[in-house]
Parts: sequence; structure tokens; C-alpha cells
Amino acid sequence: MSEKDVTITRDGLQLAAKVSIPDSKEYDLAILAYGFVGMMDPKVNDLLPVLSEKLQEKGLATVRFDFNGHGLSEGPLDNMSIFNELEDYEAVMKYVFGLEGVKKIYLIGHSQGGVLSSMMAGYYADKIDKLVIMSSAATLVDDARIGTCMGQEYDPNNVPEKLDFGDFKLNGWYFRTAKFINIYETAATYHGPVLALHGEKDEIVNNYASRHYQSIYDNCEFHLIPESDHGLHQNREEVYDRVVNFLTK
Repeated sequence: MSEKDVTITRDGLQLAAKVSIPDSKEYDLAILAYGFVGMMDPKVNDLLPVLSEKLQEKGLATVRFDFNGHGLSEGPLDNMSIFNELEDYEAVMKYVFGLEGVKKIYLIGHSQGGVLSSMMAGYYADKIDKLVIMSSAATLVDDARIGTCMGQEYDPNNVPEKLDFGDFKLNGWYFRTAKFINIYETAATYHGPVLALHGEKDEIVNNYASRHYQSIYDNCEFHLIPESDHGLHQNREEVYDRVVNFLTK
């Protein structure tokens, strides 16, 4: 099984994706979504690329993609918002719906990608068979309400036009809208099996975010990964094992 590069169009934007499909008539497929300013070729965290390989070894098809303005996808990064990343995600979903042989569809997301995956599972509750959320950054709503993001502070009642993170800038629309995103309400409309993982020592997103997910879902398996951070760098094999087992058992 080998990965191939594909392009998915959304409102005139070309979104880059990597797709791996097994040589069988029918197969299950997992869509993997990256977090805040993450991309398919990450310089910091190889969590999803390696996980994708491990799922492929078990016969699952995988789809990874860059959100608008990230990596190989078109658009300015500073234009990113939860809303337009949901639009990106839906374009990827429609691409998957058009593939022949797909039996079951699983969504996997890390950090902000976990938030988006949980919401997409809610929007497409009739289409998604299992959901995996890792270090899901649902605290982004509360952060936007108090005016903090990745160590940057700002006045939530007077949001700047752009917030400067050094390596990149982000438009004020992201923060103005983030405080009103109904993450848990949307996610709760999904009633299938959920696996929620969170690093015990995550200093970016309190693991309360994932505990809250467990409280809203009918069927949610929750695990704290010992000694691990937001990127789940520690005890990574436990993360891989839990996700692979959850999706293949």
C-alpha cells in the first residue's frame, strides 16, 4: 500500500492531501486531521504520519490533508478559522464519500483537529462509524473568551486585527468567532464509539477538555497518557496501540 498525493478543491482553493488505499474491493478508511497550524509534513510532531502508517499496515485506508493556508494547500495562513477549516474538512469528507469500496469511515483528530473531528462526527453522525480525539483543544472557546492563545495575550473585548505569533500571524476573525463555537453541543449529537486520549502533563490544553467529552458521549473510552505532553511525545507507543486496537477490534 502506497500513499499518493491528491488535490481536493474547496471554493476555488486547492487543498493538498495524501491518500492510501489498499488493494481490496472493500476497506475501512480513516481521515486524520491536524491541529493548530499543523501540516502533513510536520517539523515538530510525527504523530499522525506514523499513526497513518500503522493503520495502513492493518489494511485501513487513510487520508491526511493540509487545511487551507497550511503546508501544501492554497490560501493565506492568517485567514484560518474554525469555520473555514470545517469547510475544508467537509470537502475531504465529500471526496471520501466518492471513493469506491469504502465500508466504514473513522475520524481521527489531534488538538484543534480533534475539535474539528468531533464536530464533523456530529454533523455526519449517520456516516461516521468511530471517532478518535487526541489532546482535543476544546478549551479554545474559553481561551478566546478570556483572551489567550498559545501564550499570547490580548483583549477579548478589543480583538486586534491580527495576532503575531512570530513564525506566523492570525487574523482577528479566528478569535472573534472562536468564543461562540458550540463544540460540545455539536459533538454530542454523535452516538457512536469514541476514543479520547490526553496527555497527563498537557500544559497547552487541560485534560479537562477530554474528560468533558467523556461526559457528553454515550460510548466514550477515555485514557490519560502517563507523563505525556500536548503532542503526546511520551509513551507514544501506548497512543498508537490504543488507536489501532480501537479501530481494528
